[in-house]
Amino acid sequence: MLKREIHYFLTAVMFYSQIRVPSWVDHSPEYLNKSRKYFPAVGWLIGGIAVLTIFLLQLFLPLTVAILLSIAATVYATGAFHEDGFADSCDAFGGGWTVEQILTIMKDSRIGAFGTIGIILLLGLKWIALVEIGNFNLSLLLVTYLNAHVSSRFIASTFIQSHEYVQDIDKSKSKPITSQRLSLKEMVYSAFFMLTALLLFQPLFWYVLAFPIAYFAKLYLGYYFNKRIGGYTGDCLGATQQLSEVVFYLAVLALTKLVG
Repeated sequence: MLKREIHYFLTAVMFYSQIRVPSWVDHSPEYLNKSRKYFPAVGWLIGGIAVLTIFLLQLFLPLTVAILLSIAATVYATGAFHEDGFADSCDAFGGGWTVEQILTIMKDSRIGAFGTIGIILLLGLKWIALVEIGNFNLSLLLVTYLNAHVSSRFIASTFIQSHEYVQDIDKSKSKPITSQRLSLKEMVYSAFFMLTALLLFQPLFWYVLAFPIAYFAKLYLGYYFNKRIGGYTGDCLGATQQLSEVVFYLAVLALTKLVG
């Protein structure tokens, strides 16, 4: 059983990042579906890379530069997997009017004006928010950075539990992930990785409020996607992860102003 769980975890690492895994880890649909419960655990891995990058670089470089390079490190580690989904969503919902137009634009590998502007604003907002949190307290920055990566991936995963996939699922590379929901037990197991990260906020537990605020962003996106296309696509999941991550940073930043 332990070997199977390790296989699930490594499958998640392989699918959601560019980090190398052993050659015996394959693209089995069964393992790919079950690997979703380790999506927040991948957040620990990517968030850990981000935190370690900042911690080391800020010893030699200005914090602003260290944060920017840490963002670059996470983009490289994931192969811009989620950023690409966000950009495609900006292009599709910005330029498409009908469901067919929106889905067609999403399938286009080229990036348009909406996607370009959206990704610039998104990355810029990440950088500014993290810099402001870091200027307030470096330890809070590191804990927030890790938690945002973990929580946003758990939030994106819940989208599959609560909404319907709208593209031709038999032609989608996300089919093994979207075609079957996880059990309640598996989702509780997945939530464990998110909850353990939130514990790092102690003794300043009021910053945990950033999670429900970020989750509210997912609720709005769920409403918006349902209204426009009747459900979600793989790109919508990427957009949800990115936007809930940014909202998490903004929530912590707002809390520093409100409670210190």
